[in-house]
Amino acid sequence: MKPENPSPNPFALIPLGVFLISYLAVSLAAGDFYKMPITVAFVLSSVVAIAMSKGATLHSRIELFCKGAANSNIMLMVLIFILAGAFAQTAKAMGAVDATVNLTLSILPGNVLAAGVFLAACVISVSVGTSVGTIVALTPVAAGLSAQTGISPALMSAVVVSGAMFGDNLSFISDTTIVATRTQGCKMADKFKTNFHIVMPFAILTTVIYILLGSGAQTSFASGEVSWIRVLPYFVVLAAAVMGVNVMLVLLGGTVLCGLIGLLTGAFDVWGWTTSMGAGINGMGELIIVTILAGGMLEMIRYNGGLAWIIQKMTAKINSRRGAEMSIAGVVSFANLCTANNTIALIMAGPIAKEIAQRFHIAPNRAASLLDIFSCFVQGIIPYGAQLLMAASLSGVSPVSIMQYLYYPYLLGIGALLAIWVGYPRRHTEAENSSALDA
Repeated sequence: MKPENPSPNPFALIPLGVFLISYLAVSLAAGDFYKMPITVAFVLSSVVAIAMSKGATLHSRIELFCKGAANSNIMLMVLIFILAGAFAQTAKAMGAVDATVNLTLSILPGNVLAAGVFLAACVISVSVGTSVGTIVALTPVAAGLSAQTGISPALMSAVVVSGAMFGDNLSFISDTTIVATRTQGCKMADKFKTNFHIVMPFAILTTVIYILLGSGAQTSFASGEVSWIRVLPYFVVLAAAVMGVNVMLVLLGGTVLCGLIGLLTGAFDVWGWTTSMGAGINGMGELIIVTILAGGMLEMIRYNGGLAWIIQKMTAKINSRRGAEMSIAGVVSFANLCTANNTIALIMAGPIAKEIAQRFHIAPNRAASLLDIFSCFVQGIIPYGAQLLMAASLSGVSPVSIMQYLYYPYLLGIGALLAIWVGYPRRHTEAENSSALDA
């Protein structure tokens, strides 16, 4: 087997190219993103990743692939997906989605629904610190609103994903914020201030865009009676998440609460409850398969030196602070493309970014902000990332169809590039203004 710190090797990236060609290129050529299942594309790229690795027996290569697939972060995501599926389907069978839709329709006029859901997703994701949790909670509601108002389900799903990535980037309890600040040695509050100056103008612009896009929604619908007891599970889940309760306990508790309310109201019996949970878990099957295969394939890429090669190339010709900041953005963006997990990408890119930042006198809070922004930008737009896959699974649309409406992640990336180009905000850019690491 190869050492833990592999030598740079561009050929290690071939499996990623196989995936991009077999999924994106083939789907674009066919004009239909359902022609090539994403699971098949990952199987092909995984086979290539195992077959092309040198210097070890086939058994050892397969073991390495399984090590990546069974990574603790991957398994944690799988468990969350399982519980999320059980909660979402049980809530739907109990009537929570319809009740929440009726509540929303009774409060917001149709022409601001999209913007309203975006703002709600922003607030919730900042509070709970998890984009996936926000998507699990709001996407079924957004899909129900879409059916009632005539707004595109892909647009409503994109609204939720956009708001979820806003909070993933800014929340103090987000994994990405924690990793970005710790690897760069700065206070969360300083990183937040730097981030806030960059992202808020684009969050406001996104809100305006969603108001305009939602202006054609039907306004003649009549909302049904609001059943408050059926809305209760969503409030409990969100409140528990805000209080910092473990996400798996939140989803498990939400599933139990939905089941008890369903039994109390006669929405289903015990066997109906178990059937709903089973259907929800089975519905996450493709997402779970993709997550496991991606973990294995991407471990092969990392172990064979693919990530080390691209990092070497991106940092070889830095000669200015602006170039250094672009390199930090490029390193974490590429790591995120390879891992499809912004937290893992930050863990990989963080030490490299710190070395670059120190060499070119970039403030730690500035480096942390750039790392977090670009990881969330990439994570929010890749069709094989957990966020888009989850939203697509819950709303019944293609991940690629959602991408055309992801205005906030796109504007976030553009805004961050502009901030690098003009050195904005200046008082949060130079190293002498940086703060010490939190105690």
